[in-house]
Amino acid sequence: MNKSYYSLGLMSGTSMDGVDASIIQTDGKSEYKVILDKYFEYPKNIYKNLTTLRDKIKSSKDLKKHQKLIKSVEKEITIFHAKAVNEILKKKKVNIDFIGFHGQTIFHNDDKKITKQLGDGKLLSKLTKKTVVYDFRQNDLKNGGRGAPLAPIFHQLIVKKIKVNLPVTVLNIGGIANHTYIKNYKLDDVTAGDIGPGNCMIDEWIRKKTKNKFDNKGLIAKKGKINNICLTEIEFYNSYFFNNREPSSSFDIKDFKFVDSFNKLSLEDGAATLTELTAIRLDCIIHSDKEKIILCGGGRKNNFLVEKLKKKSTEIKLIDKYGIDGDFVESQAFAYLAIRSYLKLPISFPKTTGCKKPCTGGVLVKNF
Repeated sequence: MNKSYYSLGLMSGTSMDGVDASIIQTDGKSEYKVILDKYFEYPKNIYKNLTTLRDKIKSSKDLKKHQKLIKSVEKEITIFHAKAVNEILKKKKVNIDFIGFHGQTIFHNDDKKITKQLGDGKLLSKLTKKTVVYDFRQNDLKNGGRGAPLAPIFHQLIVKKIKVNLPVTVLNIGGIANHTYIKNYKLDDVTAGDIGPGNCMIDEWIRKKTKNKFDNKGLIAKKGKINNICLTEIEFYNSYFFNNREPSSSFDIKDFKFVDSFNKLSLEDGAATLTELTAIRLDCIIHSDKEKIILCGGGRKNNFLVEKLKKKSTEIKLIDKYGIDGDFVESQAFAYLAIRSYLKLPISFPKTTGCKKPCTGGVLVKNF
């Protein structure tokens, strides 16, 4: 390995249930090694505060309207991240060079070039006594990009590491699903973009109807029946986001809306219909039944959804089958992107985010 660094990546996804933390050793270019992966669940009060804030932020105007609440919740989650970091560093005797701090996304609108991730990099640096790299998306937006997805360059590195025959598509099913199509190992020739809802609409339905946060293994949806009328209505209602976006698209979970007819469905039928909607969206990036697809993200644990995808392609495998923990790809990615940002290497590209030219990203702060 060339000159390498130890970086700790922190990622909190759209489920808002906790923080994934990963330490990797990497040169920021062609090699990396995983040192540690650990999950920290948010306590109930933080989860409640985050989800309450998320529900209040429906437009860019709400960012100004609720500025005081945003600052309060941002401080709260930053302190939580700091405690997680300090707990890791206390147990794992590794000299961390950087912390890659993604923060918690509460709003993203690439058309207006506005994205907001909660997370005070200066405060995190002060509390952990470490150099922090954060605010990864703004520079891409300034360069004409959509600010997402940012993990494709790391997906390419993973595929190279596990020596999968090309071409291959890495399909990440988070709240929003995104894909990375890798046909070679040229940095500027990876194609990527958001696809549409991954877990977000299913999760929202489950939260509305039950005390649970998600449909565990898709068992609720498996008991239901697809309502084709509601399916057609919701596809039509969300057609702008499904049909009129560029390949390097990015979405926010607030982009996708329910229709009134959904309220009449049972828990099971609603879950089944939304799972079918999600599968249809994911199907659109599977080109043939022999295309190699590697699944990562929380949605890979939805067995019912994965079964639907496997009917489209026989070459779908969970990333875990290759010895990679699919729960921590994103946190590892932001540890990697932190190093690339420090080295002023590009983290986004015209074919991944739609930026005008390859550009670097994160803001570096040392506040101790």
